[in-house]
Amino acid sequence: MSAKTMAPTLLRGLGILALWSLVGLAFASQLYLSTSLLGRPITWGEAISAPLEDWYVYGVLSLPVVWLTRRYPPELGSRWLAAGIHLAAALVFSLSYVALRALVGQVDSWIAGESASFQEIFDPLLVRTFPFNLLIYGVIVSASHALAYYRKYHERTVQTLELEKHLTEARLQALLHQLKPHFLFNTLNGIASLMHTDVEAADRMLVRLSELLRITMSHTGAAQTTLREEIAFIERYLDIERIRFRDRLEVAIEIDDDVIDAKVPSLILQPIVENAVRHGIEPRSLTGRIELRGTLEAGQVVLTVSDNGGGIPAGGLTREGIGLANTRARLAELYGARQHFELVNRPDGGLCVRMVIPFSPPTP
Repeated sequence: MSAKTMAPTLLRGLGILALWSLVGLAFASQLYLSTSLLGRPITWGEAISAPLEDWYVYGVLSLPVVWLTRRYPPELGSRWLAAGIHLAAALVFSLSYVALRALVGQVDSWIAGESASFQEIFDPLLVRTFPFNLLIYGVIVSASHALAYYRKYHERTVQTLELEKHLTEARLQALLHQLKPHFLFNTLNGIASLMHTDVEAADRMLVRLSELLRITMSHTGAAQTTLREEIAFIERYLDIERIRFRDRLEVAIEIDDDVIDAKVPSLILQPIVENAVRHGIEPRSLTGRIELRGTLEAGQVVLTVSDNGGGIPAGGLTREGIGLANTRARLAELYGARQHFELVNRPDGGLCVRMVIPFSPPTP
């Protein structure tokens, strides 16, 4: 047996020894107090020796009982067969206890300088303890079943949590993979349109796109990143959009120092910013403005992306695009009910997308 497997076995053995010792000491305390109250006090040594011997014998006999309980659990096979096996085992257990305890009693008598035969100790023990031994057998079987059920429940709980974790990660990865080609293809379309009107601008866009692709392809696929990294990515993306819109696009980014290194979902801002560009800035001939803010409020990170476009029409959105839908899905997967995502029209015109997520400091 290797040292790696010996350690748990040794700890388990010490735990079993400690359990039966505690039971024996509890009965020893009761014996000491009862004799003192009856006016026949005994020493602690005398009070402890007999109960510990009793319960250590039970402890030795409990090992085959636990094995038998696991070998023939009531939920497998015929319950009548299991009941018959345990009934026979209970009788053997009770007789074995009397025999072993009689041997221990003989050793005690030899140490004390007294002579007592095995039969003289066995007969009164049989009469006095046989029914109680059957009860102890039942307690050991019940405790063994309870521990087995708890172990199975714990294992199933761990397996369920692992499956849920893997499922969530798989769904998040699917959303990320769906998101990456979405905004990259849109950028390529923007470059293609500029090739016919401004080759130099298209060339600068290609350079910025190569940088953006390098960052995107080196992305580890982790569900979360820091807000600092997310803002750095957004700035590169907006550099491309500034080239495309030239003087028609203004950008303001304000991130509080309290949240700049907080953990946020990877690529959570890009689809919102792209949505603001496509629907808030692109359809209008006026100068567009995008404002991105990050603050810490009541222990939560609040991220807002605003534009000065047309906002939500009076009849509401007919349907959400892939960017908004993916954002909602990812926030729900990562945070459940602890997140909040909303789209509201600004009082002075335009749309504001507001995301609230739990504050999570960066890993040291």
